[in-house]
Amino acid sequence: MNIIKRLPGLPVERTLGVISGRWKAVLLYTLLDGPQRTCELETRIAGISQKVLIEQLRVLEEHGMVSRQPSAGSSQGIEYLLTPLGESLRPILDSLIEWGAHHAKELDEVDRLLPCEAVVRDRVI
Repeated sequence: MNIIKRLPGLPVERTLGVISGRWKAVLLYTLLDGPQRTCELETRIAGISQKVLIEQLRVLEEHGMVSRQPSAGSSQGIEYLLTPLGESLRPILDSLIEWGAHHAKELDEVDRLLPCEAVVRDRVI
């Protein structure tokens, strides 16, 4: 299955295709903190199952957003980290967070917002 071939042709739709979905943006946001093992990601992201985590990491890897490398502390462990292409999403993710808060404020739904820490534990700032 080649996901890249299924991405839309319009750049804005392509961007949304790469980062949309229940967990992709959360995974990218979490990996902004640096390389992490699968078990760390599973612990840090509330509500994600191991099966879905691995599926989403594979999709992000196919999109060129994350890569796998042997873990520094373990001969058998694998860490996931953002590629330079994935890292280039940092300002976009920051803007999306800001815009989401603005949208909620404009629609008088600020009380419905969750802090990022409600989903991503132990966030490094």
